[in-house]
Amino acid sequence: MIRRETKQLHVGGVPVGGGAPITVQSMTTTKTSDVDGTLAQVYALAGAGADLVRITCNDVEAAQGLAEIVPRSPVPIIADIHFQYRLALAAIEAGVAGLRLNPGNIRNPEHIKTVAVAAREAGLPIRVGVNGGSLDKDLLAKYGSATPEALVESALTEIRYLEDVDFDAIKISVKHSHVPTMVESYRLLADTVDYPLHLGVTEAGPPPGGLIKSVAGIATLLLEGIGDTIRFSLTADPVEEAKAGRQLLEYLGLRDRTLLDLIACPSCGRAEVDVIKVAEEARSALEAEKLPIQVAVMGCVVNGPGEAREADIGIAAGKGKGHLFIKGQVVRVVPEAEMVEALIDEARKLVEEGVEARLAAADVNAAAQATETALELRSLKGDANKAEERRSAVADVANLD
Repeated sequence: MIRRETKQLHVGGVPVGGGAPITVQSMTTTKTSDVDGTLAQVYALAGAGADLVRITCNDVEAAQGLAEIVPRSPVPIIADIHFQYRLALAAIEAGVAGLRLNPGNIRNPEHIKTVAVAAREAGLPIRVGVNGGSLDKDLLAKYGSATPEALVESALTEIRYLEDVDFDAIKISVKHSHVPTMVESYRLLADTVDYPLHLGVTEAGPPPGGLIKSVAGIATLLLEGIGDTIRFSLTADPVEEAKAGRQLLEYLGLRDRTLLDLIACPSCGRAEVDVIKVAEEARSALEAEKLPIQVAVMGCVVNGPGEAREADIGIAAGKGKGHLFIKGQVVRVVPEAEMVEALIDEARKLVEEGVEARLAAADVNAAAQATETALELRSLKGDANKAEERRSAVADVANLD
């Protein structure tokens, strides 16, 4: 995909926009004054894939907490500011790497400009964070609701205040809880400015609905080349937000794989094992290993290795057996009870030694055993896809005069 060209800014040492890798953000749910509790959550978020973490700065105690949290954080910290502009100044004093301001609740232009001057002198960026649920009442009266035009106008008004004091380290979000409105808002904004954009569906709710909404909105825009940093706003442990955001970027090929990518067939009448159970056991065990590979769990050996040949490694069930394969080539046959254990063992070796070394170490009889088992399953279960019958029918049609 061709990504939209934008200016680039830095949040601490993390570049945003200008062709930099798309970053994942999340936000802590602890009281910021609880320094140790907040830091524990920041570390958990960083471990789950968050590049940046936002922390609320809603009172003096929170600002004081930031002064202790920032120097101990493994990732840059962004202060979330609402209503009180002086808390933004306090957060800058505490050493944060960025600010998020909501145009809907800091209304005085001079206050906004004061914050921008301080941020410019400190060398940190500001996100203009427009939210459909807290839009300025004058814009609501003008447009009748939080339309894409209203959200973008709110952002542009705030940007002008910042630009008036020669501040341009700006990124923007125009979030809405209604996915189509969110998508259209970002499209309109992307056509209007060249600042980097932060994507999110606000108040998406708990999983699975919140995940679906977030993916629908964020992935749509990313595939159009729009977006430089993302956040899943879930009613859940924020670690789930970071993990989901990172997985989305990896699945779209926008970040290098660092997490497990497990694919599995939906099963069919030929399956000799409980595919759902095996897939869940494999997922749980492999995630604990933190192996950045794509793993396939297939219900049978008839089509499994071929269909999943792009996976780094996989297991396909046979009658009482598991057929372990690497890049589509069967390398070992193990008893069914040892399928998951063998998969984990081979995955470790694959990461340590590489594909070529593990293919060279393959059991020379494994491929023949897999072929024999596939033929046996076809005779026992038949061909669920009726491949031979369909091939014959296609040939008959193709041979008609």
